[in-house]
Amino acid sequence: MQFNRRPERSIPVAPLRKPKTMSNHYTEVHHATARFFATSLLALGAIALLDGCTSVPSPDERSAVETYRQVIASPIRTEQDLRTDAARHPAEFLPFTQVRPGMQVLDVSAGGGYTSQLLALAVGPTGIVWAQTPKPGPGLTKRLADHPQANLIVVARPFEDPVPAEAPKLDLVTLILNYHDISYLPVDRAQMNQRLFSALKPGGRYVIIDHSGRSGTGISEGKTLHRIDEAVVLAEVRQAGFVLDAEGDFLRNPADPRDQTSTGSPIPTDKFALRFIKPR
Repeated sequence: MQFNRRPERSIPVAPLRKPKTMSNHYTEVHHATARFFATSLLALGAIALLDGCTSVPSPDERSAVETYRQVIASPIRTEQDLRTDAARHPAEFLPFTQVRPGMQVLDVSAGGGYTSQLLALAVGPTGIVWAQTPKPGPGLTKRLADHPQANLIVVARPFEDPVPAEAPKLDLVTLILNYHDISYLPVDRAQMNQRLFSALKPGGRYVIIDHSGRSGTGISEGKTLHRIDEAVVLAEVRQAGFVLDAEGDFLRNPADPRDQTSTGSPIPTDKFALRFIKPR
């Protein structure tokens, strides 16, 4: 049975309430992740039935759900990270990436390291995550200074060649909420995507999430509204040789008119989530 190629289904997760104390804060996190664990198993069973299979979730599927639960509840994640979870939906993001322990992962344009740290916790001590950025900022530097992780490595490299020389063939590449920024920088995106294609193993995944622009706007609103037309990303990544593997709707918001800046938006922005695969 293979259901990972079917369109992704959102797993409902109750939002975390704003913490009043550190104790209450982490208690609520554990309660939320416990709910996620239960609903994830139910969702896996439902997908199996839709696929015409009556079996219960496999041990590997159960193990993945438990890994993600532990990642989200990790005590090294900051209070700011946990507040950010309400908008970034890590309980759905992690299964969408298909990240697993032991993987070799590159997080392109790592920013403050929110995604990089999630992935590093998910791959565990037998995996490695490279957090790429042309110039590491204070947020990423402080994150690792406060909680050093041997398997989370910051690499200062240009976007056209973001892969560290010492990295083996990669299992997963992520580029989260920054393709639109790269679109207005003096970056050869075709070269970037081709470099990522070459760096991945056959069957490796490339996950891109970004703020949706209006159809037909292309990259024209990348710098002003901090959005990008999904069609541009699809075309550019496919041109590098990737094949679309899945689309996630867990960050979609049809109520977003997509004509205002994504920065400080009063409502959750409509975001697309695309998972590409390097053909075997």
